[in-house]
This record gives sequence, C-alpha cells and structure tokens, in this order.
Amino acid sequence: MYKIIKKTNIAKNLVEFVVEAKDIASNAYPGEFLIVKKDEKGERIPLTISDYDREKGTVTIVVQEVGLSTKKINALKEGEYFNDVVGPLGNASDLVTDFDEAKNENILFVAGGLGAAPVYPQVKYLVSKGIKPTCIIGSKSSDTIIYVDKFKELGVEVIVTTDDGSEGMKGPVTVAMKKLIEEDKRKFDRVVAIGSAVMMKFVCLLTKEYNIKTIVSMNTIMVDGTGMCGACRLSVGGQNKFACVDGPEFDGHLVDFDEVLKRQSMYKDEEARALLESEEKENGCGCSKKS
Repeated sequence: MYKIIKKTNIAKNLVEFVVEAKDIASNAYPGEFLIVKKDEKGERIPLTISDYDREKGTVTIVVQEVGLSTKKINALKEGEYFNDVVGPLGNASDLVTDFDEAKNENILFVAGGLGAAPVYPQVKYLVSKGIKPTCIIGSKSSDTIIYVDKFKELGVEVIVTTDDGSEGMKGPVTVAMKKLIEEDKRKFDRVVAIGSAVMMKFVCLLTKEYNIKTIVSMNTIMVDGTGMCGACRLSVGGQNKFACVDGPEFDGHLVDFDEVLKRQSMYKDEEARALLESEEKENGCGCSKKS
C-alpha cells in the first residue's frame, strides 16, 4: 500500500499526487515511469515520474482523467492509498545516461499539455548540474497549462503558448520554436519534446528542417507497461520497438508517428465507451419507460 501524501488539482482534469514510496524514490531518475493500481481489481496505469524526493521518500505523478480508470484514481483523497505502485521502470532520459555529451549542448524542451510533468524532472536534473535550458510549454488554453511556476522557480527561460491565445503566445508550440530559431537566431543542439503524439510529430517535422537532434518520449502510448500487451509497439527507423521496454525515449526523426496515431485512436474509443457506461450506471441513461 502506498500512501497519498498530497493531492492537488493542478488544471482541468489533471491531478497531481505525491506518493510515499521510499524504495522507488531512492532509485528514480528523470524519464522513467511507474505502474499504478488504485485497488486490487484496478487497471494497471503507466505514469511517467514527474518528480521525486530521495530524502522524503516520495514520488510525484500527474494523472489526466481520460477514462473510467483514471477517473477513479483522481477520486482518491489525501491519506488514502494506492494498492500498488511499481517502479521505476523504463530507461532514464538520455540527458542522464549521456550527460557528458548533453552538458555541452544548448537544449530546448518543448512540452505539450500533460507533457510538462515528465519534462520537469529532466529540467530540474540539468539545473542541479549547473545547466539552464530553454523551455516552451504549450496547451489548448490557459486552464490546461501546468507547471509554469515550477519551471520558473528553477530559474530557466519559460515561453508559454496556447492555441486560443488565452495565455502567452497564441498558437501551437511550433510557433514559439520558429520565433526562437528564425527571428531570434537562437541555436539549439538538441530538442526534447514530450506531449501528445500529434504535437511531437509536428515538432519533429520542424526540427528535421533545421537538422536539430530531437528526442521524444512515447509514454503516452503505453497501456500495460511491461511489453506484454503490444499496445505500445511502434516503428523506429523501420524496426519494431516497445515504448515501455525500449523507451520511453526515442529519436523523434525515426518514429513513425502516423502508425502511432492510428493505434492510439482505437484505445481512446474504448476508454470513452467505458467512461460513458460508468456514468450511465451512476446517473441513469435518462430514458423513461411508459407504464
């Protein structure tokens, strides 16, 4: 059993949990993920670690409500428990494993929506090593932007974009990227992009034009988290890979995003259907029977 130390509603349908997990916290690194189960019969949910504190023995995760299982998780309260939390799993970020190379690079992080959460520990790690990257944080609107203050507290440059212009620069993250590279003449050696598959696809198309090395995290396509279900299978440079076992980070210029998007659409339909059925059971379907 893993106790919820703190719960915070950080944006629309997004909840941050700080969980007591000493063994996991002592071994965690940026880029890795956990598998969380609400209760004994609950679904296994893979979630990227958004922070960890070795001294306090805690790990932080952010859960987006997209289906029935995540809705039940987000209903948990402070002081309650997750039945299981397994990890850390996956491979640590390249910025950790290849730090000798990364420390000499000018790095740009691009986070879309929930992607700001897994980007945060990577930026925090670099800052602890005396490196201050540039960060673009984008989302649909101001009510779904997260972690801006946390990034600013690290002392890094933060650029905010929203599709509707309700906060920061209007437009997708690629608009801010183009401004930095084309108008401001900024030079970047590496881009790390984490967000929806659509967002990462267009970031990679842009960085390919500029010949900038680009790393993406495919955590959003994981389902089982062990490589057994095959749901996170993707083509990277023409080879089959599994996000949960071989990743979650990959060379973004080699990922077949069209294949990923096609597979993702199937699971979203199932999640929506399960959530709808649950709500109908709770509230009734709204139908009336004639006597």
